[in-house]
Amino acid sequence: MADTTTPANTTSGALDLGELHGSLTDPVLDAMNFLNEVVARFPDAISFAPGRPSEGTFEPEDLARHLRSYSDHLEQERGWSRDQVRTQLFQYGRTNGVIHDLIARTLANDEDIHVSPESVVVTTGCQEAMLLTLRALFARPEDTLLVSSPCYVGVTGAARLLDIAVRPVAEGAAGPDPDAILAAVRELRAQGRRPRALYVVPDFANPSGASMTVAARERLLEIAVQEDLLVLEDDPYGFFVREGSARPTLKALDRERRVLHLGSFSKTALPGARVGYVVADQEVVGPTGERTLLADQLSKIKSMTTVNTSAISQAVIGGLLVESGYRLREANAAAIDYYRGNLNALLAELERHFPAERRQQLGVEWNRPDGGFFLVVRVPFVADTKALERSARNYGVLWTPMGDFYLDGGGDHQLRLSCSALSMAEITEGIGRLAAFITEQAAEAAAG
Repeated sequence: MADTTTPANTTSGALDLGELHGSLTDPVLDAMNFLNEVVARFPDAISFAPGRPSEGTFEPEDLARHLRSYSDHLEQERGWSRDQVRTQLFQYGRTNGVIHDLIARTLANDEDIHVSPESVVVTTGCQEAMLLTLRALFARPEDTLLVSSPCYVGVTGAARLLDIAVRPVAEGAAGPDPDAILAAVRELRAQGRRPRALYVVPDFANPSGASMTVAARERLLEIAVQEDLLVLEDDPYGFFVREGSARPTLKALDRERRVLHLGSFSKTALPGARVGYVVADQEVVGPTGERTLLADQLSKIKSMTTVNTSAISQAVIGGLLVESGYRLREANAAAIDYYRGNLNALLAELERHFPAERRQQLGVEWNRPDGGFFLVVRVPFVADTKALERSARNYGVLWTPMGDFYLDGGGDHQLRLSCSALSMAEITEGIGRLAAFITEQAAEAAAG
């Protein structure tokens, strides 16, 4: 007779965490929830933690205007009937998206990326683009994803959910070093593994703010062809240049279809819409020689996950693209100026509170990104979640510990600052509070 008694160490009806997927005990998956919880507990603290866009130019009535612009586009430019427009907006839609052609036109104008609309998959945020791409590409147990270290937790968390092995490659001041990537590829092959793809944010990376030079981008593409390596390019921050001019994306330089370009409208348009995309123009050859686009294969996976991306969200973004004349970079001119001003203000305040002699005395330093939302401060104490709690409770200022962004250890004495969602007054006050916290912690570290 089978034993149906409840184990003594288990509450009746409860699930054993050890019997759930191993990713649920991974600290990476706890990182964002912890930050949200700290922000909720200290609502009056000035927060340099989130990398979200400013809400300064958003107005509720804009949503109705964007929807009208898109429906007008369908009726006037495409000649659709009212019934066709109604179906487009109210019904389930094409799995790969309904604004793929508008995105392709915008990419051609903004980034000099010229691809067929059929190679664009519209996703529910860029996070889904990552999940679809990883699920499609990583088929064998030996397949390995290379990432920069430090790295955005969204992609490493997605890899963990899918049981994909990840190999970190140390990032330098100018982003990932192509020769270090080449060495990692060869090392993996020597171990019997297959280096399948590299995930990289070439412009103003999250969390480091680092950017690759054009020469490094070209060298990386040479290595990708030479080593049969795919490149997953994530480009949410490329518009937001602080110094110099915009660099070409990897996809714009790609001549061998080695690059899958991941994009999002969260930073450049409307985060609440949760619309992203992936350009997957690689050919896939079937067992009988039939050829399709990788985008078509991603569609199969999407049909079993989100089915399709919200038609209403796509229509809002589509209307915004129509209004911009399919030139989103120009439409973001005011936002580019705003983020440039914020990052310059952040750097100036750090310099004011920590002039050269003082930061040498304390052991404090930071990088100076050419754009984007983030920079990293090195401090002489352990900048972990306990330190963040003290900072929030005693000084009313929040930041992000860097340790969560490293897969191979590191970042214990680093913290990330984001200034994208703050006013100038908040930056000034917040860095003053942060400077007081760092000074106190540095003194305790020196004394202890």
